[in-house]
Amino acid sequence: MEKDGVLTAEMVSSCVSNLGRFGTGLQHLYHHLSLPSHNLSDISVLCSYVHLQKLELPHNKIKDLSCVSCMPYLVILDASHNEISNFFGFQPPKNLKEVNFSHNCMTEMKDLSAYSSLSKLDLAYNSFSEISGLEQCCKLTHLSLAHNKVSRISGLDGLPLTHLCLRGNQLERIEGLENLKNLQVLDLSLNGINSLSGLQNLHLLGSINLEKNLVSEIKECKHIHDLFLLRDLNLLENPLQEQPDYRLAVIFLLQHLTVLDQEKVTAEEKVSSVNKYDPPLDVVAARDHMTHLVYQLMQPQVVYDSTLPSADSPYPMLVLTGPQGCGKRELAHRLCQEFNEYFAHGTCHTTRGPYFGEENGSDYHFVSEEDFQDMIHMGKFIQTMQYGGHRYGLTRDAVEDVAREGLACCLHMELEGALSLKKTYFEPRYILLIPVQVEQYTGHLKNRGLYTQAQIDMAVSRLELYANTNRQRPGFFDNVIPCDDWDEAYQALRQVVKEYLLLDEQEKGENNSRASPDNTCTGQPEEKPPSPASRSGSAMLTSHSAAALDPSDPSYRNYFTKIQAVLCPQKSHAELVSVRRREQLVREAVVGKSPGVYSQLFKRSAQTAPSSLQNHDPGTRFSEDSSSSDESRASSALSMPSSAGALSGLVEPLDISVLGHTLETLKDQTPESPRPGTEQLAVAASPSTDRRPGSNVKAILPPIPTGRKTPAAPSPAPSPRPSSVADGRGEGDADREG
Repeated sequence: MEKDGVLTAEMVSSCVSNLGRFGTGLQHLYHHLSLPSHNLSDISVLCSYVHLQKLELPHNKIKDLSCVSCMPYLVILDASHNEISNFFGFQPPKNLKEVNFSHNCMTEMKDLSAYSSLSKLDLAYNSFSEISGLEQCCKLTHLSLAHNKVSRISGLDGLPLTHLCLRGNQLERIEGLENLKNLQVLDLSLNGINSLSGLQNLHLLGSINLEKNLVSEIKECKHIHDLFLLRDLNLLENPLQEQPDYRLAVIFLLQHLTVLDQEKVTAEEKVSSVNKYDPPLDVVAARDHMTHLVYQLMQPQVVYDSTLPSADSPYPMLVLTGPQGCGKRELAHRLCQEFNEYFAHGTCHTTRGPYFGEENGSDYHFVSEEDFQDMIHMGKFIQTMQYGGHRYGLTRDAVEDVAREGLACCLHMELEGALSLKKTYFEPRYILLIPVQVEQYTGHLKNRGLYTQAQIDMAVSRLELYANTNRQRPGFFDNVIPCDDWDEAYQALRQVVKEYLLLDEQEKGENNSRASPDNTCTGQPEEKPPSPASRSGSAMLTSHSAAALDPSDPSYRNYFTKIQAVLCPQKSHAELVSVRRREQLVREAVVGKSPGVYSQLFKRSAQTAPSSLQNHDPGTRFSEDSSSSDESRASSALSMPSSAGALSGLVEPLDISVLGHTLETLKDQTPESPRPGTEQLAVAASPSTDRRPGSNVKAILPPIPTGRKTPAAPSPAPSPRPSSVADGRGEGDADREG
């Protein structure tokens, strides 16, 4: 009978399983029947098996399932791989939950509102062309219509679907899924879909399969960028895979992915994708710095004496940073105009066009993108940055032009530029100018009429970036000044700069000197206040007698001790050696020997003092093993901060011109005559070796220039004033520049 395809009771009794209680609990019945691959075509005998709960009839030749109408307790029905053409051709069992009708001959879906308990429905490999009849299936969570002829997604609104498979249909776009808020797994592979639009509102999606479709643009992933629960995405065999860096680009847009194209997404890939497409500001700055170093090494080397750092004297620089349109450029120019004896503006290069009122060469050097790139390849830039689609860069020549004048360079730049500059050997003072009133700042940007709405929105959004940088990186900025009112901001900036330059203490010293009715207590004649033309440094010693150089004087000791505590609270061994070297240069200048800066640059050690000075005072030498306090006093007596040096905490040698009178006095004296102050001027002999340029010896760097280039001409100096110092640059500094 089995050969004829008719199911018999004997066959059923041999295939049933899962014996269980029924009714009152006194009866025992079998609940499961499984008859796979029995070549059955007639199963009418099952009409008497009314207590079946699970019926499996796959891989047969069944065409009629009307016997299922007699099974009110049926829960699971598997009739896959048969010849069924009648869609649900039986009365609905009350508890029917799972139905598998895949691989049959069905062509049209009917209303299934009577099957209220249906939760899983598999209709794959049939001939359906339209989805219908499922609107009332309020418990349907799994639906598969794979490999049918569906060309449009519809009829699914309101269903609690969590798994939907539409693989191998004729779909060209994603639609009709907007209201499937519970959807978690979606399979749309083997279709003709070219866009991911239509998935953006499915926030519970965790897996999307789009293998073998027509998606050609990586930017389509933006439609699913906000699906934060998405973990698995399959885009295999789509045209977009042919684009360069496809995998990193998709991972960057979808950082929450754990599996892409059936391969695990590693942490290294996520970091690489971010560094490639949206690198942190520190990464951008580090890359730019490496680029500039490489291109600089490829060019013929030039010795830049003015800005080369030494152990205790980095080149001084002031950087004003803040968001676009906050007034940093205007404040920088105003600062350089008022403190023109201390600062000069460092003009950067940019590829953008000039705004109204900007001058080429003063505000920026406006160049083309091609010229900017050529300058990078020529190694001209110290730092570069990109903002608003334009490039900005600070050249070494811009800083050198200021340094040759003995001034500190004042710059203004965005945060990206400050990060790049921090990678170099320069150690500027960084001052953050940040608007506090957002509405006022926005109105100011609009009133200027220079920016588009997109640029204004970008500038306003970056306020939080500056604020977070200041909060999360203590010490990144040396000072923070609100800049809602530019006049108030400038007064605050002016006061900060005066504190950096120690101008407040200098003015107090001058006022105290003027308030004194006579100077008999100090043994010095009354002195006139120095003229503005002589003010170029933050402090410079102006006496011309040996007595004025005596560090034991209480007024000088207190003054220099205070400066030392502010500028250099502790000196390393290298700094002490540098201080002694600079004192050596002063002593050589006093006795008439002033070596050129070029030879100083390659000097290996301190040079022997002139023999004439040693002959007159053979027993008086400068002891390098003296106590730190004596050495500090000696260095303080012979060294003072330069005009730009006070900004960065360096100590500069005494200007040669102010000791001209002492030099003449020393020359006129006889060998027998005593020389005042020789205990500060004598120095022990030490071997020295002048090396040629390019020799394999670390260069001993010269001091930073402390004045503008002016001819060295002796001039009468005012009487010394122990309790105050003039703030002018010395003329002799011109001889020390390279």
